[in-house]
Amino acid sequence: MEITGNITENGNHDQHHHHHQSALIFLGTGCSSAVPNAMCLIKPSDPPCKVCFQSLSIPPDRNPNYRCNTSLLIDYSPSAGEHKYILIDVGKTFREQVLRWFTFYKIPQVDSIVLTHEHADAVLGLDDIRAVQPFSPINDIEPTPIFLNQHAMESLKVKFPYLVQKKLKAGQEVRRVAQLDWKIIENDCKSPFVASGLEFTPLPVMHGEDYICLGFSFGKNTKVAYISDISRFIEETELYVSKGGGHQLDLLILDTLYKNNSHNTHFCLPQTLEAIKRLQPKKAYLIGMTHEFDHHKDNEFLQDWSKREGIPVQLAHDGLRIPIHL
Repeated sequence: MEITGNITENGNHDQHHHHHQSALIFLGTGCSSAVPNAMCLIKPSDPPCKVCFQSLSIPPDRNPNYRCNTSLLIDYSPSAGEHKYILIDVGKTFREQVLRWFTFYKIPQVDSIVLTHEHADAVLGLDDIRAVQPFSPINDIEPTPIFLNQHAMESLKVKFPYLVQKKLKAGQEVRRVAQLDWKIIENDCKSPFVASGLEFTPLPVMHGEDYICLGFSFGKNTKVAYISDISRFIEETELYVSKGGGHQLDLLILDTLYKNNSHNTHFCLPQTLEAIKRLQPKKAYLIGMTHEFDHHKDNEFLQDWSKREGIPVQLAHDGLRIPIHL
């Protein structure tokens, strides 16, 4: 597949990568229930689900149809030898993603966290952040900055009160928990913020008509937009990431839940491809897939689509690492 912009691709998990360049690592490319869908394995259909049953015979690191919750790790290298690791979303499968991909790519820590929203598949791994922080029995460590909107903050105070609490109450025991420095960001393309030296612009989108979720754009040399949970573009956001609005993306990473039909809270493939045609990025990767997608088969279909439309589009897979000049 032809590569455009300043992006090169490595789908075969080559461990001998260059240490002087930034990279994007797809830690997870699946929907909230992840793939395999457990239901397909405990209550198999007749015939059984082919994509889910592959997981019983092919090890996950060799199975592009094994998908954890959607999450992206940005390995940002602002200067030779310097690396900052910025994590977008920390879902239910975070621990598994650390075991599989942090070990493989030798990622020693997380320097900052950016959250798209507060649903289970974006935040329920937050307790495991302590695994990627320095060890201290009395929590005497520098907290990791975590960027999120006010709605997500209110929800996380309820879900994880012990991660939000600033000071121990009288008589309360010290327990070793993840140390986080909560930073509120706006649902607004005009309010950029900086995480570990990299500037991000929030991209508010609808995730169901009653809910605003954030995507993010980042990268000065290569313009990237990451939009993991979307049912409809807000006009202002669409202008901000479209060629028509004068902001052509080098790389768009976009939600696609099912292959056919539509869904009330997510793009499905027809809406995803329609949006890509409107936005005209130089290249796109799709994420958030259910077990309906078969990696190799559907990428063949997308290859034909890409030739016709002139925009290279592929399904991403867990562990995909893309060197990139940010």
